[in-house]
Amino acid sequence: MVSLYLHVPFCHKKCHYCSFSSCVAGNEVFPTYVAALKQELAGLAATCADRQLKSLFIGGGTPTLFPCAVLAELVDFCQALFPPLPGVEISVEANPGTVNAAYLSGLRGAGVNRLSLGVQSFNDQELQVLGRIHDGTLARDAVQAAKHAGFTNINLDLMYGLPGQTAETWQASLQQAISLGPQHLSLYQLTIEEGTPFHQSVATGKIVLPDEEEILLLDEITAKLCGDAGFMQYEISNYAGYGYECAHNINYWQNGEYLACGASAVSCIAGVREKRIGDPLEYMRRIKEGRSVVMESECLSAEASFRESVILGLRMTKGVQLQRLAERYHIDLAKYYGRTLEKLLNLQLVELTNSHLKLTAEGRIFANRVMAELV
Repeated sequence: MVSLYLHVPFCHKKCHYCSFSSCVAGNEVFPTYVAALKQELAGLAATCADRQLKSLFIGGGTPTLFPCAVLAELVDFCQALFPPLPGVEISVEANPGTVNAAYLSGLRGAGVNRLSLGVQSFNDQELQVLGRIHDGTLARDAVQAAKHAGFTNINLDLMYGLPGQTAETWQASLQQAISLGPQHLSLYQLTIEEGTPFHQSVATGKIVLPDEEEILLLDEITAKLCGDAGFMQYEISNYAGYGYECAHNINYWQNGEYLACGASAVSCIAGVREKRIGDPLEYMRRIKEGRSVVMESECLSAEASFRESVILGLRMTKGVQLQRLAERYHIDLAKYYGRTLEKLLNLQLVELTNSHLKLTAEGRIFANRVMAELV
C-alpha cells in the first residue's frame, strides 16, 4: 500500500513565520512544474511492486494557487498510476484567500475528500501580524463554501503562542473554529525558525511572544474547549471527531513508508530516506534533463529507525505499541533505553504499560524534553 505526498512549493506571498520550502512564482511556471511532477510520479510508479493507494496528500506551499482543473488532473493522474484502495483518503491543503465556492466544488467533484484549510486565526490583527492574505471573514466563508461543496472531512489549522495573542483572543478563535463544524483541528504552537522575518523580529525585540505560563493557559483552554466539543486529542497537536483522524499523517507518526514527489519533498522507502532538491526551477530543470532530483539520501540503520519510531509514536496519545516495535526491530524497548527510561518514568513524564509506552499529561507539556532524552 502507498502513502503519497505531492509538494506544491508556490505561494501568493511568504508568511512571516514560514520556514517551509515555498516561493512566490507566476502562473507561467505552473504547467512546467506539473509536467515535472507527472514525470517523477511515473518514474516512481514504475519501481513500485505494490501500487495500491491508501492516502494522497497534496501540500505546500499553497496547492490552491493552481487552477482547480490542474489539481483535479493531478489527482486523476495519481489514481491512474496508483489504483486507490476503498476509502482512500485524498487531502488537499488550501489557503482561504485562494478558494471560492466554484473552486471547492470542483475539488470535491475531482475526488478530493479531505480539505485542510490554513486558517491560523480568526482574529484580523493576528492574521496581519502573521502575514496571511486572508481575514477572518474569508476564513469563515471558505469553511461554509467547503461544506456546501460536499466536504464532510474538513480540517482547520490554527496557531497559538502568537505575538500579542491573549487567552481571550485564542479562546475566541478556537470557539469560532469549533462553531463552524469541522471534523478535525490541527492546533500548532508557533515555532520561531531561523531565516524567517519572525526570527529577526524576536531577536531585535520588535515582537514579543507569550511566556511559558501564558502558553500553559492557552493549552488549558484548548483541552477544555476541544473536550467539551467532542474532539479527541490523538496526537500532540491534532484533534478529531471519532473516525476523522488523518490517516496520511498517522502513517508518518507510525514511521511507515511513504512516497513523495516535488521540490523539497522527502520520501522514505525500505529504510532509505530521500530528499529532493528544494529550488523549483532546478527541480524542473533536472527532471527535463533526466537527472536525479534527489539531493540527500540516507540509509537508516535498524537502531536509528527504531529510535525514530519511538519518538514519532510518542507524539500520539496512544503512544508506541511495544509488540509492533518488537516485531519490526527485534529490540526490547525497556532494555534498550534502560536508565534513561527509568528516569523518565520516575519523573512521571512517560507511562509504560504491558502494551504501550506513552507520554503522561505532564509529559505532553514537556514533550521536547522527553524526545531529546530518547532520540
